[in-house]
Amino acid sequence: MNQDAIFQTLLRTMQSAYSTNTEMMGFAPFPNDIIRQDVIPYHCNCSAYFQSDIRLISKNYSELQNAISTASKLVHWRETYKGSDIGNYFMDRFGCYCILGENAPFSSDVLRLFMVYMPSGLYYPWHHHPAEEMYMVVSGGAIFKQSDCPDKLLSEGEVAFHASNQPHAMETTEDPVLCLVAWRDNFQTPPVLTPNTKFSVR
Repeated sequence: MNQDAIFQTLLRTMQSAYSTNTEMMGFAPFPNDIIRQDVIPYHCNCSAYFQSDIRLISKNYSELQNAISTASKLVHWRETYKGSDIGNYFMDRFGCYCILGENAPFSSDVLRLFMVYMPSGLYYPWHHHPAEEMYMVVSGGAIFKQSDCPDKLLSEGEVAFHASNQPHAMETTEDPVLCLVAWRDNFQTPPVLTPNTKFSVR
């Protein structure tokens, strides 16, 4: 399968999973302004962790998971927190690449879509960003944390909404997790670690 076919399969399976999830569609309709664009591959250690994680098993989104994995050698992996205090242990294991947006195989003016991967036993510290966000679990599960809200253990097909600049965190225990993540509005500002010690301490 050539590069364009791989990316078209990724787009098709992503649209199918997104469009059949009522809560994702309630967050934002799937875009109709998508344009194919060139992407320069960039890899880091998290890519290898993701590709070798045999514990990721999806019952209902296996085609999407396979498409995300197949495309992983051709995409630009993000290092959002490079240069921060988050540390190399996290950077080497937390995986994210953009499917729809900047440095991605597709673009849209109305929505950003990412894959996010965490192996088992990883803690994603408190962080925030201006964009409103919706996570959908594709496979595995994780504990989702939000400021002033009880923790939620989410599994395949379940979602978590984060309001603009609402501090949130995430943690995996025995299982890894793979998510499809949507952003709407204020795309240009990347996430930052939340400095308030109330939310920064695990």
